[in-house]
Amino acid sequence: MTVEWEQVIIDAADPVALGRWWCEALDWTVVDDSPEEYEIRPAPDRLPGLLFVHVRDGKTLKNRLHLDFRPDDRDAEVQRFLSLGARHADVGQGEDVSWVTLADPEGNEFCVLATRSKG
Repeated sequence: MTVEWEQVIIDAADPVALGRWWCEALDWTVVDDSPEEYEIRPAPDRLPGLLFVHVRDGKTLKNRLHLDFRPDDRDAEVQRFLSLGARHADVGQGEDVSWVTLADPEGNEFCVLATRSKG
């Protein structure tokens, strides 16, 4: 049996607005811009993508699944996400960790990991 990872589904009050935010944050491509299901990918033919779907219920708890990003420069990337509208998030990670936890405009947590050491 063969399976291919197609996408990660993200519940959203406003799939278009949240999808556009992530599209800008990741510099990805929109492949479906319908109001109920907004999908972005690294490139039109590259998987996996992120699919934002409309839900009526608001987010109330910490996500059980989140995205981690490892940039070339953690601090610069954190500042870039913050300038786009992300905010710092406390999910109980403590202060002495190598990553920074942020939340997107709808409160979905994600982490910006420490810069990978070269060598």
